Amino acid sequence: MSDAASGRQPVTLVTGASAGIGTEFARVFARHGHRLVLVARREDRLEELAGEIAAAGHPRPDVLAVDLASPGACQRIAAELARLETEPQYVVNNAGYGMIGYAADLDLDAQLALIDLNIRALTELSLSFLDSLARHRGGILNVASVASYLPGPGMAVYYASKAFVLSFSEALHQELSGQGIRVTTVCPGVVPTEFQARAGMKKMPMADFLLTPPAAIAVAGYAGLMRGQRVVIPGVVNKLITFLPRILPRGMFLRSVAREQLSQFEPRKLA
Repeated sequence: MSDAASGRQPVTLVTGASAGIGTEFARVFARHGHRLVLVARREDRLEELAGEIAAAGHPRPDVLAVDLASPGACQRIAAELARLETEPQYVVNNAGYGMIGYAADLDLDAQLALIDLNIRALTELSLSFLDSLARHRGGILNVASVASYLPGPGMAVYYASKAFVLSFSEALHQELSGQGIRVTTVCPGVVPTEFQARAGMKKMPMADFLLTPPAAIAVAGYAGLMRGQRVVIPGVVNKLITFLPRILPRGMFLRSVAREQLSQFEPRKLA
């Protein structure tokens, strides 16, 4: 049903919906009756997912092939939503990627593009639709990581970007609560998706039994958002990982993360 005040139909906007956790978020929201707008660069993947959701008896999602790291991406999304006579009730900021290697050695432009996607685009999408989120008593679901709690030698910019996501989202959770807008941050651990290959990892960082399937992350994130939970950390091991840095020396974690990350590529001698 459309909202009488705006004349536009409420939708859930899911970014990074073409693979991994984003695809699973789309499936979970669809199963719970939400009309979707799917955003990613790969239109063919989005169309395939939209067809799958429609075949399951849910409304077919609208598809927007947009590179969120490009200038004006959020404005293009807003214009397309207006053309479709829709407006966000929920925004799921899932799009993001990492790069493994020494920050000094990795391509600088590529690292700045990572910041554009993981931080700038997420911030812009979180703040651009507050009127409609409040109108529909909806919310924002931002995907951070257990990396948000740790220093990240070997993936310095990625870890720092996820620390921003967690800090920013927790602040929004407090600031927007009076407007009836829920803000939830989900912090997955290692999830077997395309993320590892895109980041340049040669192996999965954890044993198979410690991995969390993308579908489980999406289910936990959705449930947390509906409850208005501030932070969701799926899995006992991941909760432990995020707790230990609060009580153990940070230098220890710097060395531990460095050993794991730098084992993925040719290491220099660690100090």
